[in-house]
Amino acid sequence: MSKIQPQHINLPNSELYYYPNLLELGVAQQWYQWLYHSLNWRQESLVVYGKAHKIPRLQAFCGDSHFSYSYSGKKFKSEIWPQGVKQLAELATQTCGAAFNSVLANLYRDGKDCMGWHADDEAELGKAPVIASFSFGQPRIFKLKHRLSAQQYDIELSNGSLLIMAGCTQEFWYHSLPKRLKLDKGRINLTFRYIHT
Repeated sequence: MSKIQPQHINLPNSELYYYPNLLELGVAQQWYQWLYHSLNWRQESLVVYGKAHKIPRLQAFCGDSHFSYSYSGKKFKSEIWPQGVKQLAELATQTCGAAFNSVLANLYRDGKDCMGWHADDEAELGKAPVIASFSFGQPRIFKLKHRLSAQQYDIELSNGSLLIMAGCTQEFWYHSLPKRLKLDKGRINLTFRYIHT
């Protein structure tokens, strides 16, 4: 377990822990550059009302073996993760005590790239998944919204930070990353998870 103590985000029906500077700024920036140049980034399309729309970010899906993962009606096939990504998976495990076998990576090229409201509640993740979310590069506002009460909570995820979402968080809370049009720098987000195959 990490000796760095997290901030407990005290919201109802959730288990949320935030490490604002798990990695030093210089190290985090090195990880950003390595991930930017090493992962096989792709811009996927989703079909909405019969029309294909390119999603406003680039993605890569890696795992410790080959398997598929579906969300928003799209099936992703994993590539074997590079050694560097495995190192980050091991750091996530050391920090929160959960095992991970895959990662969905998102590259937000600038403030126009975003992620809409959703929950990581796919059946392959199990009833109460642990999601370990690293942030590298430009800090961005991460929003949470309770499914029943509509209570909202905002947190700025900093360069080198780790957010742990566990327990019934995905059952009761949506999350999103809204546009910030004035931002011109990129952000990479790695969401480690365990997929049950």
